Amino acid sequence: MVRRLAMLVSMCLAVAALGAQAPERRLSIDDLIDIRHPSGAMWSPDGRSVVFVWDRAGVSTVHVADAAGAAPPRPLPEAGSQLTGVMFAPDGAALLVPGAARLRRVPLDGTSSSLVGPDGAGTGAVLSPDGTQVAFVTGDALHVGALAGSTSRVVARGTAPLATLSWSPDGARLAYTSGARVVRHEQTPDYSGAKIVYLVNENQPGRTFVVALAGGAPRELTDIGPTRRWLDPTHLITERTSSDFRHRTTTVVDVTSGTVRLLNDDREERFWSITGDAGANAQVSPDGKWALMVSARSGWDHVYLLPTAGGAAVPVTSGRFEAWRPQWSPDGTRIVFDANVDGQYGTRHLYVATVNPATGQSAIAALTSGRGTNIAPQWSPDGTRVLYQHTDPTSSADLWVVEARPGATPRRVTDSMPTAVRQQTFVAPEAVSYPGPDGQPVPAWLFVPPNLDRTRPHPAIVWVHGDGVNQGYDGWHVQRNYAVYYSFHQYLLQQGYVVIAPDYRGSIGYGKTWREAVHMDVGGRDAKDAWMAAGYLKSLPYVDASRIGIWGLSYGGFFTLIAMTDQPTLFAAGVDVAGVVDYAMYYEDPYHGAWTASRIGTPQEHPEVYAQASPLSHIDRLSRPLLVLHGTSDVNVPYLHSVRLIDEALKKGKGDLTTFMTYPGEFHYFTRAHVLRDAWHRVERFFAQHLRP
Repeated sequence: MVRRLAMLVSMCLAVAALGAQAPERRLSIDDLIDIRHPSGAMWSPDGRSVVFVWDRAGVSTVHVADAAGAAPPRPLPEAGSQLTGVMFAPDGAALLVPGAARLRRVPLDGTSSSLVGPDGAGTGAVLSPDGTQVAFVTGDALHVGALAGSTSRVVARGTAPLATLSWSPDGARLAYTSGARVVRHEQTPDYSGAKIVYLVNENQPGRTFVVALAGGAPRELTDIGPTRRWLDPTHLITERTSSDFRHRTTTVVDVTSGTVRLLNDDREERFWSITGDAGANAQVSPDGKWALMVSARSGWDHVYLLPTAGGAAVPVTSGRFEAWRPQWSPDGTRIVFDANVDGQYGTRHLYVATVNPATGQSAIAALTSGRGTNIAPQWSPDGTRVLYQHTDPTSSADLWVVEARPGATPRRVTDSMPTAVRQQTFVAPEAVSYPGPDGQPVPAWLFVPPNLDRTRPHPAIVWVHGDGVNQGYDGWHVQRNYAVYYSFHQYLLQQGYVVIAPDYRGSIGYGKTWREAVHMDVGGRDAKDAWMAAGYLKSLPYVDASRIGIWGLSYGGFFTLIAMTDQPTLFAAGVDVAGVVDYAMYYEDPYHGAWTASRIGTPQEHPEVYAQASPLSHIDRLSRPLLVLHGTSDVNVPYLHSVRLIDEALKKGKGDLTTFMTYPGEFHYFTRAHVLRDAWHRVERFFAQHLRP
């Protein structure tokens, strides 16, 4: 009896101990800061390793990983923090890293590094196709020397700086740019005072030259675009977008005569809107017969083949989806690319097109499947595997490898999520839509905490993505700059917020018509698309209509300001992160003037459009609390925008509603740990105060 009683007491104590255990660990902001992001991945020449940059809160280190995923990545400290300008040594066993005076050879096995190449070869160095010579720049001189030697000879001089060196396929010529420069303009507006100077950079392009290494004067190439690739030993293929963004031309230039031949001309009624990360520029096939490109001529971004001898473009893909980032296989028989799915525009998969070399017609097969976003495929040197980036609702960006055949099982190469976050249950997005101002459905991503008590109302937040030409994905954002916001929303979700992220008109992923619908209407229907997400939230019985907040970065900050001034009582609070306050200011900036004019003309031509694109002029309507965050080193949206916003808010008696936080030395996309920590806690407290009283 005593033994039985003791057992019962022991069992009760055990049950009590279980009940007393701490609840499952929740996400912290420091957890979010610890999530890393891989970028710049490159295959080693033997295909056994992958070299990449791993970033944690703005601190980046070059790493090397086993391509089979058999071992965790190792840092290569002597390789530095970026892979810009870094090359593989001819034997493939080491990296060649630019230095102050010479190239540094950094072995992949982690053994000691050494200096190689001629004196001065550390600046802008480029290896010849056979790996025996290196071209580099010192001052106004272009040098060539043996990689195994210590001396070099000057092959050309020009107006400094000389840059963008590229060897012809036979190693007989070098193309380069001379005289590109940055002109600095100063701004000292009265409202900021005479002692603070704001700098704006104007990029002025250089001139393109080709020099034969056998001797002779360099030849200037005119009437060509700034983007160029070698087609064969005597021809370059180049691209240029017109200053009004209305058309993109692809040309072939004979470097021996300077003659230019038009290969393709994409003309747009509104503006060229394919983004820079789409990989749209022409890529020459290994045999030189075809040029691979991305065009929106059908209304959707698709892959095309251009015969380099001339003729009509041959479509590789077609349909209601966007195909991006195509890459030729090493043998030139296949093309790998990523594309979203008709009706599932936040999902992207990898595909391989097998090309008929005579006609350019292709047969397409899928390489990946399931939920998530797979982008930026790269062929292995032997053409048997593909390296790519993957995200999904539970995984931030990581590198994976898959064999280049349907049905193959992908292998993870990196693991960027902190161990402390492993047990967390992330909230997967749900694709929804609601009517925009003209009745067109606006796609959006809805996040609802899984254990939310739906019998009572809860606070909600509208997140407006930046860039304009960007989008939400089915899970973690593919770009580090927006992935940090996705992770922060997961943090807010566990506190009981409902979150919605609209893909307003102007967003990518939904075809050219949706993307270019902002033409002559910036800050009009596109902004309404964003703030009308509040109406959808109000239709949900578990959302409190009086406790809805809005926030966004950059273009999203601009829309936040429009929402807070056009609809002064719709949102209980708003957060503007580095948003444009007036597009007339943006147009006046030489760095952004042409981009702005391509969408809404000039202030003189279309004053009514600029008036609606100026939340600054309506700040007197502000009636709810506004938090503004901005970094002083921002070049995307200059810090001066927020300075002027605060000045105008004070003049209109809105100082009690406006809070401004400056981040010294921070750029447009917050990166550093101390900035992220402060910004996220500040936003958390701000929303808690105004949405969860």
